[in-house]
Amino acid sequence: MVLFGKSKKTEETVVAMLASAIRRDISFAVLAPDQKLKIDQLRQSYGGSNHSMRECLRMLAAEGMVEATSQRGFRVTSATEEDLRDILLMRLECEKLGLERSMKAGDIAWETRVVAAFHALSRAEAEVQASPDDLTALTWDEACHTLSSALISASDSPRLMAMADQFYNQSRRFRLARLREGRIDFTARSDRARALQEAVLARNSAAALHLLEQDIIEDLGASHL
Repeated sequence: MVLFGKSKKTEETVVAMLASAIRRDISFAVLAPDQKLKIDQLRQSYGGSNHSMRECLRMLAAEGMVEATSQRGFRVTSATEEDLRDILLMRLECEKLGLERSMKAGDIAWETRVVAAFHALSRAEAEVQASPDDLTALTWDEACHTLSSALISASDSPRLMAMADQFYNQSRRFRLARLREGRIDFTARSDRARALQEAVLARNSAAALHLLEQDIIEDLGASHL
């Protein structure tokens, strides 16, 4: 029983590592929208067994990063403007609700997490501007994700947080594409971040929700949609 438990735990770790690597490459467009994902080819690039790779793809399908096809295969999900509009809608709904609930219930520990996340984001934005490459881009994106999660972490709704996380992951390739293309205004982002932190700590719900909405829209380049 112990050996079986270790084997199962190892398999789960392998699946999680594969999913992390493929999720990253979808986000960076190494795996392009609508690209077919063949198990054998993926194993050559990422390793793992047939079973672990299939489980990985099922996990990513549940997250909305890949889709199962009618032929029982998989492909990367599309990345059209219609997709972006829908992802934007869901991010706004989930994150605004989560922040509103957190501002009502959040304690000092929550405020500490939020302040630490804002600080880490500031450092990551300075690094990605000074030395833009895949490593600093990934660090920046993770810092953005950490802040997004911290803001809603006192919402007392694991399902809401899981849904917000899912749609954040789906939005990554849009925002990372804007980063690669040099279309992110870091000065405006910094100003919004300072204003958002002040509004959150002051428990100014109206201002905080407005700034969060503006930040998500601008971050995804969706203001024209």
